[in-house]
Amino acid sequence: MPFQVTLMLADAAQAVEGKLYILGGGWSIIGPDPVPTAIALHVKVPWDQANMRHRLVLELLDSDGNPIRLGDEDPQPIMLQSEFEVGRPAGLTRGTPIDFSLALNLAPIPLPPGGRFEWRLTLNGEGHEDWRLPFSTRAAPGRPGG
Repeated sequence: MPFQVTLMLADAAQAVEGKLYILGGGWSIIGPDPVPTAIALHVKVPWDQANMRHRLVLELLDSDGNPIRLGDEDPQPIMLQSEFEVGRPAGLTRGTPIDFSLALNLAPIPLPPGGRFEWRLTLNGEGHEDWRLPFSTRAAPGRPGG
């Protein structure tokens, strides 16, 4: 069984005892000014992948699939990386997936108004079409579309 992943953009989120608490979740348009955001992530880890380290990477990309970079002298791609491991609880029926929840609260990111972006997730170097969070920034006031 493959990993099952649920992703959501939110204003804020918390992961507490395997549950996600989401405030202002489910949006896909922000701005035009930078605001704090959050990514709520829930993974159903397959039974046979328990008790193993897994690498999680979230990258912020533009509409052409290029990394968004920040910094003046040596711009670096906006990327969140982590490792996680889930254990099998005692008495869990064989084959049952194990839940893993993560809430990432982010400082405002200065993205250009009127743009299209996406957060793209990979687990252990593999991605899936559903493991994306596309969103847009509103056009600046007084600009076309604003």
